[in-house]
Amino acid sequence: MTGKLSPADVDGAYAAAQKVVEVHRKVVEFVRPGVTLAQIDQLVARTLESQGAASCFLGYRQSLRGPKFPSHACLSVNDCIVHGTAASLSRPLAAGDLLKVDVGVSYRGWIGDAAWTYSLGKPDSQIRRLMDAGKRSLREGIDQLRPGRKLMDWARTVQKVVEQEAGFFLIQGLGGHGYGRKLHDSPYVSNSVPLHHGEWPDGGRPCMPGMLLALEPMIGVGTGRQRSSNGNDWPVYTADGSMASHHEHDVLITEGGPRVLTEGLDELSDELPV
Repeated sequence: MTGKLSPADVDGAYAAAQKVVEVHRKVVEFVRPGVTLAQIDQLVARTLESQGAASCFLGYRQSLRGPKFPSHACLSVNDCIVHGTAASLSRPLAAGDLLKVDVGVSYRGWIGDAAWTYSLGKPDSQIRRLMDAGKRSLREGIDQLRPGRKLMDWARTVQKVVEQEAGFFLIQGLGGHGYGRKLHDSPYVSNSVPLHHGEWPDGGRPCMPGMLLALEPMIGVGTGRQRSSNGNDWPVYTADGSMASHHEHDVLITEGGPRVLTEGLDELSDELPV
């Protein structure tokens, strides 16, 4: 979403974003080995109902004739990058699993949309570096989004942190987006610099006060290529079966710089007890 926002608009967007953060807090308290994705999805549904909010993922279609998304949250495990359903993993979670929880909320006419990655138990050194690269790239990329700068500055920074410094791979074809009164809006926000002219028209777009952006680096350990499940819209997996991470914040561009509306996510433990 772009354009001037009133103070009431900003308050509304912030309130929706904080509903997402509260769901993540409940997930952190709840998830342990032995819990299933279906149980986590039920927790998300109950939490949203208690907040007077609703999932904006449940029933969502990527295209007019595409299938409706069947879950309240996107729950993606290990090599599943994004868009995992509650039925995408039938076994209970176990120590060593890497869980991505993406929550989308509709609250009083505003959207909140943020994801975080959690390890069940202490991750090995490679997965810890993966998770840290996701959080650091998100943090440093957001810091670039100041009035007058371009969305390309975000991508340049994220790619430097993830690929040049950490040695991992940004997932090709997946990126962030504008949002606000609806879940997906312009601009599209790539996580990497385009290889060809015209590949990412929004990359040269300047950051303007009033922009609402859902920013989300998605990273693979062994590849940036993805594959879908049996050609469906979801879930989406790494092409080589390697682990993946996903971190996402809601951000408002203000005259003084970026404001993270989903503040509080960074304070949650991403290593869950086993």
